[in-house]
Amino acid sequence: MGFGTEFNSVCKFKSAQELYELLEYGRGKMVKSGFRVYPTGQKVIAYTPDNEAIAIVRILVSIAEINFQGEEITQVEMELVRKLTEEEARVQTALAFEMFFGENA
Repeated sequence: MGFGTEFNSVCKFKSAQELYELLEYGRGKMVKSGFRVYPTGQKVIAYTPDNEAIAIVRILVSIAEINFQGEEITQVEMELVRKLTEEEARVQTALAFEMFFGENA
């Protein structure tokens, strides 16, 4: 049992529905498997399930717990700061691929 860190300004959505709710309502939450540490109060880049940068979000709450099925999970609540422009999204996506999502990460 241990914590994975998410301090590299990455907030990747696995669920398109969770991402849609954030973009539509300006607030949302996501659930990640395992214990993770998110930088509460800080702004981070949000990524789609396809690893494309889409927005800047502020992490409001991060709760790591063991659910009723005995699984380690982390729930993260956030608010939308703003969507990225096309150019910002392109650059952030390329950088994230090189740093986090690519083969040599």
